[in-house]
Amino acid sequence: MTRHFLTVSALSPEELVAVLDLADDLKVTRGQRADLAGRSIGLLFEQPSTRTRVSFQVGIAELGASPVVLHRAELQLGRGETIEDTARVFSRYLSALVVRTLDHQTVERLALAASIPIVNALTEYSHPCQALADLQTIREYKGGLAGLRLTYLGDGNNVAHALLQAGAMAGMHVTVAAPPGYEPVPQVVEAARESAAHGGTVTVTDDPVAAATDADVLYTDVWASMGRDDEHDARVLLFQPYQVNGALLARARPDAVVLHCLPAHRGEEITAEVIDGPQSVVWEQAENRLHAQKALLLLLLGAADRIPAVTPS
Repeated sequence: MTRHFLTVSALSPEELVAVLDLADDLKVTRGQRADLAGRSIGLLFEQPSTRTRVSFQVGIAELGASPVVLHRAELQLGRGETIEDTARVFSRYLSALVVRTLDHQTVERLALAASIPIVNALTEYSHPCQALADLQTIREYKGGLAGLRLTYLGDGNNVAHALLQAGAMAGMHVTVAAPPGYEPVPQVVEAARESAAHGGTVTVTDDPVAAATDADVLYTDVWASMGRDDEHDARVLLFQPYQVNGALLARARPDAVVLHCLPAHRGEEITAEVIDGPQSVVWEQAENRLHAQKALLLLLLGAADRIPAVTPS
């Protein structure tokens, strides 16, 4: 049966832990495994990308497979070929397809027609690969996940959606603090509550100070995501109370860590003092995109346990 990864809910709580465990192992044994040798994995990008493209391209190569970078304008998609026909053709060439696009319907349509795994590398609805790296990073610095208080401040966007699902499944107490009208989609919030495991909880509020108080993790993202650039100036004024700065960080626990999925706009959603400060784990978080995504690909392609690590000679 073909497995896709369009949202975090594609994994069970047990599989989520297994992916994180494997990601930790891949980080330690980097360069020692070639589990996907002989395969080709497509990378279809309809939006600009730094971390997503490079981490997937490098990770696929490190696992022994060939990354095939694709752009819509260079395909027959750009001349009217249907998404479904494209998926059927790709299924004859590739072992999996990683897709970065704004419209979530695109990955859903690809998944319905494809006989290979489709991986959501970002849509406007969800950014599940980012959430895997986020949990790996938090676990790395805090020693575990269940019972921790994870607070996300800012726009209730695709990153917030993925964090709600992943954090709740991992038993965390996830709070999203957003201005009225910019909260996460209610259906996502409800689904996260229903999928919560190990005592995990979900809270949505418009009070950034209360949300930050006693948090173990503070997380933020840009206030105007791709496709919302024309709203930037209005959002800067509205979102100012949600800025992760020294005062808000002081409300969190003394050993709290700070995450940002990048790119960051210093002086807007986060101050330079915080992102470059001692409690920031942003650069480790960025690196962990590589390891978490390699683990995900191994799971989806059935190679997570079948092929042991290769010891270099």
